[in-house]
Amino acid sequence: MESFMSNDFMLHTPTARRLFENYAKDLPIIDYHCHLNPGEIARDIRFSNITEAWLYADHYKWRAMRANGVDEAKITGDASDFDKFAAYCHIMPRLIGNPLYHWSHLELKRFFDCDLVLNDRNCLAIWEHTAKKLEGDMSARSLIAKSRVEVLCTTDDPADTLSDHEAIAASGFATKVLPAFRPDKGLNIRKKGFREYIEKLGESTGVGIRTLEDLQEAYEKALDRFAAHGCVLADHGLDNGVDFVRPVTHLAGQILDKALRGGTVTAEEEIMYRSYMMRFFGRQYKSRGWTMQIHFGVLRNPNDRMFAKLGPDSGFDTVHGRNTVYSLAMLLNDLESNDALPRTILYSIDKADNTAVAALCGSFCRGDGSGMPTVIQGSAWWFNDHDEGMRAQIREFASVSSLGCSLGMLTDSRSFLSYPRHEYYRRILCDEIGRWVENGDYPDDEEALGTLVRDISYRNAKTFFGF
Repeated sequence: MESFMSNDFMLHTPTARRLFENYAKDLPIIDYHCHLNPGEIARDIRFSNITEAWLYADHYKWRAMRANGVDEAKITGDASDFDKFAAYCHIMPRLIGNPLYHWSHLELKRFFDCDLVLNDRNCLAIWEHTAKKLEGDMSARSLIAKSRVEVLCTTDDPADTLSDHEAIAASGFATKVLPAFRPDKGLNIRKKGFREYIEKLGESTGVGIRTLEDLQEAYEKALDRFAAHGCVLADHGLDNGVDFVRPVTHLAGQILDKALRGGTVTAEEEIMYRSYMMRFFGRQYKSRGWTMQIHFGVLRNPNDRMFAKLGPDSGFDTVHGRNTVYSLAMLLNDLESNDALPRTILYSIDKADNTAVAALCGSFCRGDGSGMPTVIQGSAWWFNDHDEGMRAQIREFASVSSLGCSLGMLTDSRSFLSYPRHEYYRRILCDEIGRWVENGDYPDDEEALGTLVRDISYRNAKTFFGF
């Protein structure tokens, strides 16, 4: 029986252990999609205790605590930081099979040199041990540097001035911290606050937005601002799923005009408007050499009572389950037909979409001289970034596409302590490849295997994004 969280954790064959130790373990990290707050990096914030670092903004942990009946006061409420941490320790023994169990212990080991198991018995000792560690060199930037992060891309609104990114760049911080363009608020035309947001976007770009042409001009100015700060990535959260119709310019303009005048936009009109804007953005990204990410399939905020109390991103979102691969294909086809398809990464939150999405990517790949695909499936996302979910994505992507071109892992996190997720993925990757070798499904060719592991874990992302 293997000991818990040993050096061979998740590495079940000699080949897997060799590949991880020799090729994956010490590679730098390119975290091309995360939700770290650039202001906190600019200020190089510190944490006074483990609760601040772990529980203040991690909806994964909040969700797990709610699933164990923890009172909301000890999750997002007014309980003391120690009581919140004690509640998390209390539920940990129940989280067998949950990635949080592995991630939390990896984070304790890698950042705090702590091998204690999270439970009621060890709660106080871990609290005191981590508090002492946090008094040392454990600021936001230090944690990023200790994790060997070479590049990280935050997620930023087009109306953002990017002043925090300017401050980070001027500080001499060795890690490249780049913005990523996230224009969701300007596409969600039926959501409350749309008109106010468009006014804010206009103020930030110096464009009075009254027409569709004005809106496009404002976005072009925002895109220029992001490009000047090193941005090479955009991200679209299409939530419930991808809905697409062939865009008609004058209809999109009429729909925007209706919304800006306070009229009620129908669901069908929103699809027309968003379809038009997706073509606009695709053309912009392609002309700039950017990569577009599309995350889809999330049912946002189904719990009205808790949404009213805590707002978005509080741990209540779920898997929508509606298959929209056909509409996604229509979107990609429209972009390609209009010379507006940039390099694209697709992420579905529903693992049932794995094969369809991976296969669809192959329908829109064309050689561009880089040796990398045009459209590619992203890593297992959100409710799938656990052991079984990652293995399923790796196997299915390998089955219908080219695993050697995969872009590896990202944190998709708001926590500075999340970087062991890259180690977690790399261990699983090496274990899967090692299994194929040990089963005689792939030759034990050291050079080829080392190249595969290094490429998937690090080098492909560097090449794909041009870092």
